[in-house]
Amino acid sequence: MKIGVSAYCFERLIRGGTFTLFDAIAYAKKTGFDAIEFTEFQSSGGLSAGDFAKKIREACDAAGIAIANYAVGADFLYGSGGDIKREAARIKGAVDLAKILGVPGMRHDSGWGFKDAALGRNYRDAIRIMAPAIRDVAEYAAAAGIRTMCENHGQFMQDSVRMEELVLAVNHPNFGLLVDMGNFMCADETSLQALPTVMPYAFHVHAKDFLWKPGAEPKPDDSWFSTRAGNHLRGTILGHGVVSAAQCIAYIKKTGYDGTVSLEFEGPEEPLEAIRRGYEFIKPFC
Repeated sequence: MKIGVSAYCFERLIRGGTFTLFDAIAYAKKTGFDAIEFTEFQSSGGLSAGDFAKKIREACDAAGIAIANYAVGADFLYGSGGDIKREAARIKGAVDLAKILGVPGMRHDSGWGFKDAALGRNYRDAIRIMAPAIRDVAEYAAAAGIRTMCENHGQFMQDSVRMEELVLAVNHPNFGLLVDMGNFMCADETSLQALPTVMPYAFHVHAKDFLWKPGAEPKPDDSWFSTRAGNHLRGTILGHGVVSAAQCIAYIKKTGYDGTVSLEFEGPEEPLEAIRRGYEFIKPFC
């Protein structure tokens, strides 16, 4: 397996103005990562999104680091003013950017739940609505040689059973899952229970860790957030939390997955040290 890092790990530094995506590329290469992935970006420095994507790809090529994935937001229930076909067209535009980056895969969101009962009441209703549009995007991306996937996040579409049902409903060989080993906890599901269900559909993997506290106790501070059932989570350095990350990575490798495992850190610790420690944690398993 290859070891990757998400540019999202550097987000706090980038927002603070002390880091750029180009700095992130350099740091990732210096640390030893094989690949980097990017979340949705728009124009920058007066450049169009397409021209900026070209510069990102050129920088990665020059550094000798692969681009593993591109991730964008989407909502196939209410996005683009509730016009699902228009939302699919918008995400196809993101596929065009992904092609400029030269990535093998692109993650997009599915949906975030119903705002009222008029459209639907449960996740199966949502899958019935979302699947045709997601399949349309997958078919479009296949022509560009890019595999599309949804990630287990957002609580509504997060646990393993719902993610498997989405893949089966889309029913397209170019569509699979981005499996984030930590995110199952946001739906109060343990990662080791979830992985056997979703790994057969995995196109890409995130390595993430959380601290956990029961909802019966007060939330310690605003660095913590609530799970679907009201328990408390806080991102942390990989290997410092309760996700059983070592066992998860070992299981993922045992399934025969040989793609990229990308570190995704979202804790309050200092990002560069957390990223370095995360790399050192993953390295022995790959």
